[in-house]
Amino acid sequence: MSASANTARLKEQFDAGLETRADFTIDQPLERYGAVDHAVWQQLYARQTALLEGRVCDEFLAGLERIGMPATHVPSFDDINAKLTPATGWRIVAVPGLVPDQVFFEHLANRRFPVTWWMRRPDQLDYLQEPDCFHDLFGHVPLLIQPIFADYMHAYGRAALAANDAGALPLLARLYWYTVEFGLIRDAASPNGVKIYGAGIVSSKGETLYSQQSAAPNRLGFELERVMRTRYRIDTFQKSYFVIDDFEQLFGVAQTDFAPLLTKLAKAPAFAAGDVLDSDRVITRGSREGWQDDGDV
Repeated sequence: MSASANTARLKEQFDAGLETRADFTIDQPLERYGAVDHAVWQQLYARQTALLEGRVCDEFLAGLERIGMPATHVPSFDDINAKLTPATGWRIVAVPGLVPDQVFFEHLANRRFPVTWWMRRPDQLDYLQEPDCFHDLFGHVPLLIQPIFADYMHAYGRAALAANDAGALPLLARLYWYTVEFGLIRDAASPNGVKIYGAGIVSSKGETLYSQQSAAPNRLGFELERVMRTRYRIDTFQKSYFVIDDFEQLFGVAQTDFAPLLTKLAKAPAFAAGDVLDSDRVITRGSREGWQDDGDV
């Protein structure tokens, strides 16, 4: 996901001497991946694919198989694009790390998904503050080969550019967070009636188990304005998850005229991450166990 950051900080922390272009893309430095990087990828891939069986939506697993993502080593981005681009017009581009919001949205609006090139260390398997190659590639890319989700991401990029220009970016940031990163989808046969599709969940062992099985969080039916007004957590598991009925619902969101909606919601008060409203479609009401009282973004 994107974050506001200045060029100097990015170059200092992430580019490792690599040439960074004006749009923050780089050539994927395949020669930089060592045995440890490939071993970490292999361990994470094996752990998550085993854990996600029966927990993640079928579309994610189908995308993973269709792309042919390797299980034993960090993938070549060119190899991924050879499958992805003919299918939906998307391609992945290597970046040094988090990129500024405007740059991130411009990439999405042009069907380019920025993927961090570097891999986390072995002592960071369970938590990493910044997204790495595994999160970006394993978490996000399998759904980009699915046309409906690919179109949603494209529409989101265009809408986010408009929101950024209008000073309404937090509204679109919440939509991204509660769909692309931490989205759930209805499945009556699954625990708590949901399966997983958000990248922040599918790439995390802890959030995979928590989001679907824990009694602590709320699971609420997706409603666009409600989501855009709801704050979220970046330091702990989520207090609330929003559940789509199916991916056609996201396709409907992609058709939204966001300009009047942004104007309407610009001065509307935000809801706390754990709020449950009388108007919500409550799938499960959280027990609130382990919740912190502050820290919503």
